[in-house]
Amino acid sequence: MRFTPQDEQFRAEVRAWLNANLTGQFEGLRGAGGPGREHERYDERLAWHRHLAAAGWTCLGWPAEFGGRGATLARQVIFHEEYARADAPARVSIIGEELLGPTLIAFGTPEQKARFLPPIQNVTELWCQGFSEPGAGSDLAGVKTRATLDGKDWVITGQKIWTSLAHLADWCFVLARTDPGSTRGTGLSYLLVPMRQPGVTVRPIRQLTGTSEFNEVFFDGARTDAAHVVSRPGDGWQVAKATLATERGAAMLGLQVGFRRELEDLIKVARHTAAAADPLLRDKLARAWIGLEAVRAYALDTLDGDNAAAEASVLKILWSRWHQALGELAMEVLGAPSLVGDDEWRRLFLFSRAETIYGGSDEIQRNIIAARALGLPGK
Repeated sequence: MRFTPQDEQFRAEVRAWLNANLTGQFEGLRGAGGPGREHERYDERLAWHRHLAAAGWTCLGWPAEFGGRGATLARQVIFHEEYARADAPARVSIIGEELLGPTLIAFGTPEQKARFLPPIQNVTELWCQGFSEPGAGSDLAGVKTRATLDGKDWVITGQKIWTSLAHLADWCFVLARTDPGSTRGTGLSYLLVPMRQPGVTVRPIRQLTGTSEFNEVFFDGARTDAAHVVSRPGDGWQVAKATLATERGAAMLGLQVGFRRELEDLIKVARHTAAAADPLLRDKLARAWIGLEAVRAYALDTLDGDNAAAEASVLKILWSRWHQALGELAMEVLGAPSLVGDDEWRRLFLFSRAETIYGGSDEIQRNIIAARALGLPGK
């Protein structure tokens, strides 16, 4: 990916707007939120995200007819990088904006687009993702949650787990089995289900960090309109795969800017402690820097590739293992003090244990690479 002079003008525009607006009531939000810290200053971050929307800084890659800017991949990358460099607060509507929105634009009916896209764009309705189940996490084709038509409604019964931000969401896009005799990826449908109704119970899952941004969700006769199925009944597997393919797009480059800040901060810690005198730790810090450069290069080179599924799986393995290793390295740099207290490094170490599991475990990612990149036969 190469940035044109016009792209660099856009970068300057983004940087100037963030500098001018992360002030006043929003100045104290710098660095707030993010994985493992979604509880931080939530109401203020919601107000900030709506402020972004009012200025036209949400849904940049969406076509203009649906409320976006039609921004190129290069400019989406620029926005996410500058947003991270400004240490702007984590946005609260990423699931709707970056997962459901593009899915509806590709597969939704005109009525669904008119109903659901504007509230995503202006951050007045929040979404969560109802895919994983206790027996169908990375192996998503094992979904058992079922939905049946009852007059003008789908009636949903089942359980979802590891549902990020379900306790805050207004809606959930749910992968459910609508053909009782189907198996694996057949007979699944992609339903849009309101969360605030009888028959929906959300239970927080307490994590190693003490926070609870993941949840269990129980559907016990929950209902949604029969028209709230994306594409056709039975097409849910294809739609779900399209959603997952958008999960590791331009925003990944912004995430890596945050990783770089963490690494730079850890290097500063090492320089002010005895760790800087340890040649083994210096070597590990240097290798961490090299590894992050490799992750960024791969992300840029494959952002618009023609084998998106396999490339996304490679990237997921690269960044999750790198970040997990950074948490481990932080514990080595800090030494014995890392065992007590509750600082940012301990939270990084604890939360990053999940990163090689959520969003598709390493084992599943390797299966995808084997099948779709290497052409190896299945079992």
